[in-house]
Amino acid sequence: MNIKKTYPFVILLAVFVSMQACKSKKMAVQPNAVVETVKKEEPVKEKEPEPAPVDEKEEEPVVEKPNYNFKNILFEFDSGVLKTASYSVLDQIVREMKKDPSVKFTINGHASLEGSAEHNMALSVDRANAVKLYLVNAGISPDNLTAQGFGATKPVATNETEEGRSQNRRVEIKLSR
Repeated sequence: MNIKKTYPFVILLAVFVSMQACKSKKMAVQPNAVVETVKKEEPVKEKEPEPAPVDEKEEEPVVEKPNYNFKNILFEFDSGVLKTASYSVLDQIVREMKKDPSVKFTINGHASLEGSAEHNMALSVDRANAVKLYLVNAGISPDNLTAQGFGATKPVATNETEEGRSQNRRVEIKLSR
């Protein structure tokens, strides 16, 4: 029976709270604070003398001359497959060739003395063409490249040792004259 006595009180409380929520509220405004600004004095700078006028010539960008002194490009034994150490050399060659796209090059393939003369000649041509393909794939115009093979006719080292034969399995790139 206590519920009947508290029921009107709850209703009255709900009405009072809802009326309070609907009332417009006044904003509390704080008084303006007085702000004092102090102007800082900048230190006096001495004037630096103005630089002498310079002839205003347009400076031409310095164009680096290509370095066509290429190292040998080496190959695996009895193969037209490049040694992986040759990739960085070939990438440098591509950068140098792109400096002047009008220059023409001859790619000379070589072989060591092992095998028949016909086999070495075919192998040297395959090696020259492998390098040409690498350069063309890297963006060099195929019209600027000529590939030829020399077999074992122009060794740079002795064919008596493996180290010498390894040096003879190479491709050289030269400027076409």
